[in-house]
Amino acid sequence: MQVTRPTGHEPAVQALMLASRAFVGLTVRALSAVEAEVTLPQFRALVVLAVRGTLRSIDIAEELQVNPSTGTRMTDRLAGKGLVRRVRSTDDRRVVRLRLTRAGHDIVEKVMAHRRAELERIVAETAGVWQPAVTEALTAFAAAAGEMPEQEWWLGWQRHENDPE
Repeated sequence: MQVTRPTGHEPAVQALMLASRAFVGLTVRALSAVEAEVTLPQFRALVVLAVRGTLRSIDIAEELQVNPSTGTRMTDRLAGKGLVRRVRSTDDRRVVRLRLTRAGHDIVEKVMAHRRAELERIVAETAGVWQPAVTEALTAFAAAAGEMPEQEWWLGWQRHENDPE
């Protein structure tokens, strides 16, 4: 294990480490609350498809920073649960892409709604600390991490007429 040396940014790093654990906990509780039979890594794959649109399993693996074989097994399980659908490219039949089904979309939507409600509760309890600089810092942090604003999320998802309800 590599030990990092403290920097002048250490208080911010520690605060973000705490917040990161809290966010993972919120997601796990939200998955449990909506009775979604998906693991946290599988849910991350669903979110990638919701944000980025139709992708190959290798693209999902890259986005999640896992081995291609891990990404393939994960997407196979999601397809088996009816949460993603495989689609062959019309240009090159060897290329198989994945897209969310209605059921996959619904899980992402329900979990995000649950997380949002929990975040609203937490923000209300800590309203005194939410200065504009805090919000700006978190927004900049998310942008630097490559996250899209919430209102742009569903631009990647489209319901297709052949998707099961």
